[in-house]
Order: sequence, then C-alpha cells, then structure tokens
Amino acid sequence: MNSQKTKPRVISTFSGCGGSSCGYKQAGYDVKLAVEMDNHAVETYHANFPDTPIYHGDIHNLSVDKVFEITGIDVGELELFDGSPPCQGFSISGNREFCDPKNQLYNEYIRLLRGLKPKTFVMENVSGMVKGDMKLIFKDILTQLKDSGYDVRAKLMNAMYYDCATSRQRMIFIGVRKDLGIPASHPKPQTRPKTVKECLKGFKSKYPYLKPTTKWVLNNLDKVKPGENFGKIHPKGSYFNNIKINENKPCPTITFQGYGKMIMGNRIMNSDEAALLQSFPPNYKWIGKPSAQWKRIGNSVPPNLMKAIALHIKENILNKI
Repeated sequence: MNSQKTKPRVISTFSGCGGSSCGYKQAGYDVKLAVEMDNHAVETYHANFPDTPIYHGDIHNLSVDKVFEITGIDVGELELFDGSPPCQGFSISGNREFCDPKNQLYNEYIRLLRGLKPKTFVMENVSGMVKGDMKLIFKDILTQLKDSGYDVRAKLMNAMYYDCATSRQRMIFIGVRKDLGIPASHPKPQTRPKTVKECLKGFKSKYPYLKPTTKWVLNNLDKVKPGENFGKIHPKGSYFNNIKINENKPCPTITFQGYGKMIMGNRIMNSDEAALLQSFPPNYKWIGKPSAQWKRIGNSVPPNLMKAIALHIKENILNKI
C-alpha cells in the first residue's frame, strides 16, 4: 500500500460519538462507514463527521453484503476493521453479570470480521474482562479472533501514556490477517502522563460552574483530600463514585455515569472539560444537555489513544504490505 497516495480505509462498529473515528482521521485514515444504534450518539457523530455514512440501527441486522453495498469495498480489501462492543457487562464499576446480553455483542463484531476479511482489525474493551469469571469471555474472544484467520495480540493500554490527560486502561486486541505474514503488535508508551492542570490551563468552560447537588457531598467537600473518593469518609462507604480530582495528576477514568460526581475544588467538572481531558479536540461538537454529553464522553475511546494505535498499524503493518 502506497501511503502517500492512498488513505487506509476503516469501518468503525459500535462507533458511539466518534472517539475512535476522530483518532483514525487524525492518523490519516478514511472512515468508510460507522455503525451505531444510540440516537444521541448518532446525532453527535453526524455533527462531527457529516460526510461519513452511518448505519443507524441494530448491528444484528447489518449484513456483510450491506456493508459492501454501502462502502463499495469487496472481500479482503478493507485495511482496518474497528469495533468497541459495549462493555458495561465487563466493567468492574458495574454489576459484572456474566450472562449480560451486552457481553455477547462481540459475536456480531466477529461475524462481520469473518465476512469482510480485512487486512487488520482493532477491538477495544475494558480491562475488567480479564478479571474473575469474565476471563472465560476474554479467552473465547481471543480464540474466535485467532480462528478467524488472524495473528492476534491483546494488551492492556492506558490512554495517559498516549497524550491523554485521563488514566483510562483498556484491553486492545490487534489482529493481522495471517496470509500477510506480518505479526500483530501494539505501540509502546509515547508520552508522560499529562495532568488535569496542564490539560485545562487557560480553558474557560462555556457552562456555569456548579456545586454538587448531593447535600451530603456538598457538606463534606473540605473533608476529602484531592485524589480521594467520598466513600472513604462516609459511615457506610456510600458515594465512592464521587471523587475529588487531584489536578496535579491525570484525571481518573471518566465513566458514563460520572456526571456531577467528579469534583474540582468545590465544584463539579463540566462536560466540555471532560471532553478535553479525554483528548477530544476543542472544536468537537457536542449535542444536547451537559449530562447527555457526558454519557457520550464516558463511553468513548480517547481519540489520541486510537490515533497512536492507528499510526502504529499504518507504519508497522499496512505500509509493509
């Protein structure tokens, strides 16, 4: 592949608000199709990538032939197939139900992978899938991906080592089609962790700075040290998801349920601040109320993390084909 003449093509499934697509585009890829079911996520995605076709619907109903029809790509031609199957069922911050239907959506990703036969793929998920009973699902995913005809490597990667001001650890599967004869690999850490203060220096939120709405949290703001959660001082250990940010360190993982629970000084963190910490560009367009925007950010792949992965694949794999 001549990288100077042709942009590598990527299809992004479970694309959300476009975190992965943002990273791919910054790395010089051409996003041929996004697949997403959530209405608000699709609206946000379209606002930022109006020229990218979106399959707005249930991935169960998306056939391989339909993908070929939309993209004009034939079997084996696609450079990269991307996907972040919903991860709440694996997450250590959730209920971690083994039989959660969300835990099975990776099968739809694999179904499309086997039909498209792309040169490479990237699958992203939470680190919790290698803990406890969830290890069984992790092993099944790895086995199925390898059985699909790919050399596959899985590695935990933390976004804070890839020019992102949040500590967000994710399991990243990278695969290369075996007939290409190139081993799969991951990018090495590239940057030192960036602090909240460094990332937000000079930034003025367009939203009002609000105090926590929970009375107990508001009354105990001065009793919690930066970097600690409020569950540490609560008699019953409640409010452990309410965190006082240490601005001299990277931000803790931004979760989709975290709006109003991440405290900076004596106020809550705003959604546009969370977007910057997650490495979205300052001009990224966000739709709806701040609480709805936060959910999109909390469910997203940090663009700079995916940019680093995409550049690594382009330089170390695709350019050698």
